Amino acid sequence: MAEYFFDLDRDDQREALEYAREQTGRPAHLLEKDVWVVWILRALFESSLSADLTFKGGTSLSKVYKVIDRFSEDIDLTYDIRKLIPDLIGQSGGLPVSRSQANKWTQAVRHRLPDWIKATVQPVIEAGLARERLGAKIESSGKDSDKLLVRYAALTQGTGYVAPVVTLEFGGHATGEPHQRQSVVCDMDGHIPEVSFPTASPRVMSLARTFWEKAMAAHVYCAQGHLRGERYARHWHDLAAIAHSPLFAEIASDHAIAAMVAQHKTLFFVEKDTDSMVIDYAATTRGHLRIVPEGRASQALAEDYAAMLADSVMIKNAMPFDQLMQVCAEVENRVNQAAIRDDDSRQVETGDGSDGAA
Repeated sequence: MAEYFFDLDRDDQREALEYAREQTGRPAHLLEKDVWVVWILRALFESSLSADLTFKGGTSLSKVYKVIDRFSEDIDLTYDIRKLIPDLIGQSGGLPVSRSQANKWTQAVRHRLPDWIKATVQPVIEAGLARERLGAKIESSGKDSDKLLVRYAALTQGTGYVAPVVTLEFGGHATGEPHQRQSVVCDMDGHIPEVSFPTASPRVMSLARTFWEKAMAAHVYCAQGHLRGERYARHWHDLAAIAHSPLFAEIASDHAIAAMVAQHKTLFFVEKDTDSMVIDYAATTRGHLRIVPEGRASQALAEDYAAMLADSVMIKNAMPFDQLMQVCAEVENRVNQAAIRDDDSRQVETGDGSDGAA
């Protein structure tokens, strides 16, 4: 019978990691962190929290949809806004009717989310750590205390770009929909028959919504020209990877999901460009998406991308930055062309694009 990885002593764990490194070609420190990522997902989605949480972001692209060939180290989660501020939402269904109402909801989320994380999420993970006698510590983080850090005693080391800490980042501004239950296994699963690893069954955000979330984040960067911390280049890598998915044509033309994300960001995440003009998210769904930066913004992104590659986070050989930008330009063009075709079709159906007669 296979022995559970966390029941092994540390020397045997190192041996398992080294064997898996030889079998998979993945760096041992990434395989080790991957085990912790899956363990945390299991702890969360086997608990009473599972009905109100949605797993999303780059790690879902890697662990669930298998569309990206990079190691994604952190866990992004959405806590259903309808459960966080039910007294404010009422029967509205999860979206405010005005910017002023959105501001009121945002203030409430900002105050309630950290308390919910501390009182509800942190004890779940702490209980799991204690139950399995795992040597990890958990602490609050983030400007708004909307993150949890799970620091584990690393058995292996990389360059330092990927640290021995799993960051759980929580949002409380959305419902997480559309989503569905999916299975997740460790990257080492099946490579060492004598050892078993954690598995999880999180509720996962749809691939289409994840694409549009990342595309609009890239659009904002192009309009503003500055990075929001390190590891930001992963969004462009992910966009290019999703473009190679057989589902991309459907995603690019999914006007309903695109409009949903644009509306949500317009209400909750107001941003301004370098000219202090409010960024129009809706324009990204009408043929004006921009995801390829220029000038200094491009250089800053290239440097962040190089740092990401230096720690061997890619499963396969990564394309050079210039090639990545070429692929992203193609993605940008395909999405914009699909939006223009969709808009033309709607005009024909409604008669707006007829002969122009009064």
